[in-house]
Amino acid sequence: MMPPPHNPVHLSVHWAFVIQFQSDTAVEQGHLAGRVEHVVSSQATAFQTLETLLAFIAQVLHEERERSSNPRA
Repeated sequence: MMPPPHNPVHLSVHWAFVIQFQSDTAVEQGHLAGRVEHVVSSQATAFQTLETLLAFIAQVLHEERERSSNPRA
């Protein structure tokens, strides 16, 4: 079975992250720990909770939106 085609317009590298989980991560138990890195800017942080992971992603995406709406800055 072939995966559904994706629309590259919606999959910008500016919105890409690499997430590495520590070996003791247990998603089903709510334990998330690891490192996340934004592909384009190389900004990275360690995280111990889902909230920390999502906060980092939200901050970087906010910065990307600001950058793209104000390209001369």
